[in-house]
Formats: sequence, structure tokens, C-alpha cells
Amino acid sequence: MENTLTVNEDDLRGRTILIVDDEPRNTFALTSYLEQLELNIYSTEDGFGAIDLLSKHPEIEIVLMDMMMPEMDGYETIQRIKGKKETAHIPIIAVTAKAMKGDREKCLGAGAAEYVSKPVRISELLEKMGALLHGYDR
Repeated sequence: MENTLTVNEDDLRGRTILIVDDEPRNTFALTSYLEQLELNIYSTEDGFGAIDLLSKHPEIEIVLMDMMMPEMDGYETIQRIKGKKETAHIPIIAVTAKAMKGDREKCLGAGAAEYVSKPVRISELLEKMGALLHGYDR
């Protein structure tokens, strides 16, 4: 992950996010960096855990969703989150490692608000998070 930050870090400080990724190293890397920005972070390794955490923690403001997970992939998880009245408003950023032509459109079509590919460029991720959270009613 590289960092050439242009988003105002104060706009992200204190925000609450959910990281959904079945690869612990990815979660650790993202969490380690984002905790330095004083974000509140929940994480889970699958879609079922994401749905459960979102139902228990209405303070979650944005989701970073790995798209390639076993059992319930990111596409199905996004559709389930967007299909529930209580969680439909939460912006989701799709994160995928095997970026192929058309993946961005497929992720957005499933209900993701934004898309980033792995390896994650932290500046791109923070810019997209900042844009999606701007004006978000806490």
C-alpha cells in the first residue's frame, strides 16, 4: 500500500467502517493503516459475518468488501445488504484482487458505490471513502 494522501484526514477521523475480507493479511494491513487515522474498525472474514455485524452495529458508516470470498461472495453479500431497509443506505466499496475487464461495472451493478483493485492504493481508497462519507448523516 502506498500513501500520497490528498483527502483531509480529519474528515475520516472517528468514522466507523467494516472490512470484509477472507484473507487475514489484507485485513491486518488495512486495519493497521486505518487505525493510525483514528477510524473505528470492525472486521469479518465472510459475508455472513458482515450481515451480522451490520445488524448489531448501526454505527457502521461504510463497508470495504472483498469480492472473492468462499461460501457467500462479495456480490451476493452486497445484494443482501442493499436488499435490507436497515442497511441499504450504507455505501460499499468493492475491493478485488483479480481485476478483470468489466469487474468495476459488475461490482457497481451489484450495488457497490465504488471500486478499488488490490493491491490497494491507500490514497485512492481514502479519497473514495472521503467522497462517500462527505455529508453522511452520523
